[in-house]
Amino acid sequence: MARPAVEAFFDEATFTVSYVVADPASGRAAIIDSVLDYDPKSGRSATGSADRVIAFVEKNGLGVDWILETHVHADHLSAAPYLKKHLGGRIGIGAQVCRVQEAFKTVYNLKDDFAADGSQFDYLFRDDETFAIGGLQARVMATPGHTPACITYLIGDAAFVGDTLFMPDYGSARTDFPGGDARQLYHSVKRILSLPSETRLFLCHDYKAPGRDVFAWETTVAEQRSMNIHMRDGISEADFVALREGRDAGLSMPVLLLPAVQVNMRAGQFPPPEDNGVSYLKIPVNGV
Repeated sequence: MARPAVEAFFDEATFTVSYVVADPASGRAAIIDSVLDYDPKSGRSATGSADRVIAFVEKNGLGVDWILETHVHADHLSAAPYLKKHLGGRIGIGAQVCRVQEAFKTVYNLKDDFAADGSQFDYLFRDDETFAIGGLQARVMATPGHTPACITYLIGDAAFVGDTLFMPDYGSARTDFPGGDARQLYHSVKRILSLPSETRLFLCHDYKAPGRDVFAWETTVAEQRSMNIHMRDGISEADFVALREGRDAGLSMPVLLLPAVQVNMRAGQFPPPEDNGVSYLKIPVNGV
């Protein structure tokens, strides 16, 4: 099985991991789950995290074919448009993004000028669809549960699983966002864990489980099946659902959820500027 070159970029401010995935033979690459720096106190964005990715791509002479999202993130803003401007490539996400857009169009009371049809993205991936990154064959796996639009990118011996799974000592993703479903997540994770045991799994986040001193974001199917505290072999669907829904009931909302979703469901674009040239993010008051 082909082994892509994978370079990780960890943003500790949001505990997010972005990846450059490259075909060593052709030098073609994809960028997965990029980060635009955003300060919620000042409302200012910056591009330091994305610039690190650009510098790596340029230093290594890579050509970018794809800028990929595993889902509409609620914990960081995407830098996809900025990366596309500087590096090229097409912005892709799962086709079920329309369901997320429909749900949050209501939350933000957006009007008809916002199309909830995924057209803000360059490409919408269907379940089991294949595509190429240079000479690497990639396949899309629908893995909903955290959100309806979550997908996993299987590229050679590596799977980029977004928020479905965390490191084995931390467990699994929450399922209490609009359209989330713990039963769906259980079956999505089972689908991922049916891949060959040596498959490398690359995660979108790490929060350092209690007792672990370093951040980590790479594991394997075998490790997850034997050690994941929520989803190891032998844990039933009913047990997982009870555990997941119980944990979700006590979780607070991510700090950046309200700013992030309205940007990320637009493929990383801010809302259109108003007549003073400034973009504004909406915060529903007592509405979520």
